[in-house]
Amino acid sequence: MGMSVTISAATEHDAEQILKLQYLCYQREAEIYGDYSLEPLTQSLDDLRAELSQGRVLVARLGDEVVGSVRGTVDDHGTASLAKLIVHPRMQRHGLGGRLLGAIEARLAEELAAKRYRLFTGHRSEGNLRLYRKYGYAAIGTEQVSRKLSLITLEKDATAQVFVASA
Repeated sequence: MGMSVTISAATEHDAEQILKLQYLCYQREAEIYGDYSLEPLTQSLDDLRAELSQGRVLVARLGDEVVGSVRGTVDDHGTASLAKLIVHPRMQRHGLGGRLLGAIEARLAEELAAKRYRLFTGHRSEGNLRLYRKYGYAAIGTEQVSRKLSLITLEKDATAQVFVASA
């Protein structure tokens, strides 16, 4: 029987694996938008380490390998900003993205009293939009970043109960 994926808090020792996985995962986004200068592809290891110390970062592990990650912070008004939900391409479409999303929401509500969750994704990122809608997020705005990219901001209330039908 194979190993199961565990989700836990990231440590400073995970930074390099997270950055490499982020680079791998955002290649598809860069291809979709024809833009390889997206921030997740240009982020430095020092910047990532700073994010690890400023908010909550979770990793999904398969043995010692980091196969997924997500980040979150909460502002003074209780709005949690979720970012960089990534899952290794070979692990996608098995529910790991939803597990990471649920885990970061629970962590931010419990530890930082999040009242609502907010995230964004590109307008052509259909898989991301499907996942977020499945977990109760609704679009609240769109910002045109360039002629090729518009970012859709999605939000949900922390008290919203989402029942996800199994596939």
